[in-house]
Amino acid sequence: MSSVEQTQPLISHLLELRDRLLRCVVAVIVVFICLVYFSNHIYEFISKPLVERLPEGATMIATDVASPFFTPLKLTLIVSVFVAVPFLLYQIWAFVAPGLYKHERRLVMPLMFSSSVLFYGGVAFAYFVVFPLIFGFFTAISLGGVSFATDISSYLDFVLALFLAFGIAFEVPVAIILLCWTGATTPATLREKRPYIVVAAFVVGMMLTPPDIISQTLLAVPMCLLFEIGVFCARFYTKKESEVEESDS
Repeated sequence: MSSVEQTQPLISHLLELRDRLLRCVVAVIVVFICLVYFSNHIYEFISKPLVERLPEGATMIATDVASPFFTPLKLTLIVSVFVAVPFLLYQIWAFVAPGLYKHERRLVMPLMFSSSVLFYGGVAFAYFVVFPLIFGFFTAISLGGVSFATDISSYLDFVLALFLAFGIAFEVPVAIILLCWTGATTPATLREKRPYIVVAAFVVGMMLTPPDIISQTLLAVPMCLLFEIGVFCARFYTKKESEVEESDS
């Protein structure tokens, strides 16, 4: 095969990758345009778990002149990416699918769907369960002569970090299924290492969450439960010998 013939498939793949990246960008922009009018309402919704628990007379503040304008827009852009995640994953799937075996395509599509659901589930868990607890705890702690006033930009960075931490942590079953399916490990091996996994979950919770025991525990416990779910489901995705021979051929 000549170098020209080898170059043509590479160029076609790069062109397809460019087109799909452009589609992803356009999708996020379209969602952003649809949501930008509701930017302030979106921020009010995200800040509700803290605002409802502020001490009487306390409010959120803006320490930067442009924060009341740019902070809701920043949140809206990130929400637009979250909303467009299914479409973004579909573009990834459409790009890699032609290079996969039939049994691999049957595996990847359900995993992409479940990973989206799990990520959204992690974000929802953080908002509806974790935020009320940790903000109730923080606002209950008062120091003499210190007024509780949270900057809106700092609050956004705080909650986005938690959203990302819980969203990624809830992907544990997908990660376990992929590891078992590729042969990197087995469900039996993971069950034997369960005590180490539990310790690792609390270490990850300590690293990904703010330095308080409540949010660390609320992240570690679901990770342990999701680990058990992943180990159970991985039994059905263990690569069979026939599939190994097919991939090696």
